Amino acid sequence: MTTSHSDLDSFGPDDERMLKAWLSERRHLVDEALRRALPAPDRWPKRMHEAMCYSLFGGGKRIRPVLVLAAFEAVGGARDLPYEAALPAACGVEMVHTYSLVHDDLPAMDDDDERRGRPTNHKQFGEGMAVLAGDALLTEAFAAVLDTDAYGGTADPALMTQVGRGLSRASGWLGMVGGQSLDLGMESPVITHDELAFLHRRKTGELFRFSCWSGALLGRGSEAQCAALGEYGETLGLSFQVVDDVLDELEDTTERADDAAETPSFPALIGLDASRKLAAELADRALASLEGFGVEADPLRRLAWFTVHRDH
Repeated sequence: MTTSHSDLDSFGPDDERMLKAWLSERRHLVDEALRRALPAPDRWPKRMHEAMCYSLFGGGKRIRPVLVLAAFEAVGGARDLPYEAALPAACGVEMVHTYSLVHDDLPAMDDDDERRGRPTNHKQFGEGMAVLAGDALLTEAFAAVLDTDAYGGTADPALMTQVGRGLSRASGWLGMVGGQSLDLGMESPVITHDELAFLHRRKTGELFRFSCWSGALLGRGSEAQCAALGEYGETLGLSFQVVDDVLDELEDTTERADDAAETPSFPALIGLDASRKLAAELADRALASLEGFGVEADPLRRLAWFTVHRDH
């Protein structure tokens, strides 16, 4: 997706190469931690374990958990602590995100048959099992955050409590679930740019905020650092959603057109070019939140670039 001139234009091929290498390494850490956090595949109930893993390891970008690790690094956490100090929060937020997708796809909500090139969970395992698999992932998210053995000897009960409370708020009725209720038209009509931004700050931005805030907190960042990175995360989350809307618009399929008639998008409300500009402006605003951070925050800077330049 091309954008107008912004601070993002200072990023080049070397940044892209370094980001890809960094993402590959951090996604591997997250995947390994997720496998450790779930019950062994041979434990009962096996079919539910299969349904949980089908979606959890179904090819997601892992943006939220890698943001946890990036924020952890940005405050210097990786210098003095093992990555296990932040991985429980990374696992928790990815499990919450995955459960939300499983439930989003159900006939009672978005009624989707395919995700990431495969049948959706309820098409593969049945609606009942999809509901239960989502429920199980949500529950295991908090088990992961509260597992003292998963923190590599760095578990701090006070920090774990803050992270658990933060994840609950970000994923609950004040956060992601509240945004979903707006998205389904269950609250009030979404007909303006500001209303759509409010929706997506809840549905997407709150988990992005949590990811960066919790990574900074577990990296023993200062209160000011945690606040700045939380602001970065929420702003980046909205930019991410605007780009999603732009990419959906560019697909220009009949199915997408029908969806757009039911759920407003940024291109539908303000136009395609204005949406591209908005995504870049939001990413620049996220970058501004990183002023005062050193080179340890470079992955976050590159992730802002990635957000507006990705093509899927």
